[in-house]
Amino acid sequence: MHVKTMEGLAGADTNMKLLQTPFRVYKDARRRGDTAVMERAMEYVGDFSDKTEEYQEIADKGMEEDARQAKEKAEADREAAIQKRREELEELEKKTGENRDENADSIEISEDGRVLLKENGGSDSTVLDVTASDTVSPEPVIYTKSAGAANKPEPGMHISVSV
Repeated sequence: MHVKTMEGLAGADTNMKLLQTPFRVYKDARRRGDTAVMERAMEYVGDFSDKTEEYQEIADKGMEEDARQAKEKAEADREAAIQKRREELEELEKKTGENRDENADSIEISEDGRVLLKENGGSDSTVLDVTASDTVSPEPVIYTKSAGAANKPEPGMHISVSV
């Protein structure tokens, strides 16, 4: 909280409490019919009321400064976060750029895969040549929901898929 805000709130509260005393004197004088005491008490009430308004203005200015400072801090934090994110992206691009070859795809082989590769007579540095013919069956296969097994289509049956 800004100093002006604290000063304004404390001053306004104090003057509001001090305003009660001359107002009580005014009420007592009015009950007795003493107009001179009533006028003096109302002057004090007016003075304390004016001071309360002055302190309220100070508190308002302090709150405006608090809001401005909070906005500036939020903007600075936002800029810092943006800068940090940019640096992280640049670092990530450097890492991926170093590891990337324009004409090659990369593959990572698990430990189990390496063991199988060694058992089949290969080494860790073996380059595997996988083509589409190695993975695609030339005959159509239908999988059933219930068994999950592959079934061959019946002869003469024509399957068409529209996309």
